[in-house]
Amino acid sequence: MSTSAAHTVTTAPPDGAVAARTVDASKIYGSDVTEVRALDDVTVDFLRGRFTAIMGPSGSGKSTLLHCVAGLDGLSSGHAYVGEADISTLSDRQLTVLRRDRIGFVFQAYNLVPTLTALENLTLPLRLAGRGTDQEWIDTVVRTLGLRDRLHHRPAEMSGGQQQRVAVARALATRPHIIFADEPTGNLDSKAGAEVLQFMRAAVDAMGQTIVMVTHDPTAASYADRIVFLADGRVVDEMEEPTAERVLERMKRFGE
Repeated sequence: MSTSAAHTVTTAPPDGAVAARTVDASKIYGSDVTEVRALDDVTVDFLRGRFTAIMGPSGSGKSTLLHCVAGLDGLSSGHAYVGEADISTLSDRQLTVLRRDRIGFVFQAYNLVPTLTALENLTLPLRLAGRGTDQEWIDTVVRTLGLRDRLHHRPAEMSGGQQQRVAVARALATRPHIIFADEPTGNLDSKAGAEVLQFMRAAVDAMGQTIVMVTHDPTAASYADRIVFLADGRVVDEMEEPTAERVLERMKRFGE
């Protein structure tokens, strides 16, 4: 199967609950002979209350897509929306407020403040935003992510998996519209990675969270409800209710 043809993914649930989307999104780096088209007219929806994985070969544009729809990088053309907000029309200040109030981030590096406890780290976004702490919600996050016995530990006193669970909890603390995760298990062994993915899955199922995750790992992707596959900067396929075996088989077909 060729992966060169564009594939537009616009399926939405009956209530039209789209958490984020791109429309004809392109991202170009360089110019003339050095031009690299990282995204090529990508139109895709990310549905509310679902766990979506983005996959593709190295250089396919998956991290670029996540960064552009999350407002971490700008598009060369087209549009990216979080809810009804068109990111390309926002000022730097408006974009900062949107990211702070409506978006959660989880990266491969945990990015925890080493001098703060787990509890202080996960409530830090609330303090920086000058928002009060909803203790009932924080208790729900802590319970869902199994962090009760680690709240007063600092990062150096926790394993990598525990630190990443704190990072996920921090992303959830503000009740964001959507969470973007870029290779969140990339620094973890398989056991710790599975634990983090189980907790992310629980955040969707038990808390109604929306998660979009970039990963290269078929096992990690199998925790998602849906996978969007990219190749050469274009969406070329999607998969509902994935299994690790089906994902691995699909990945083998890239380049055919």
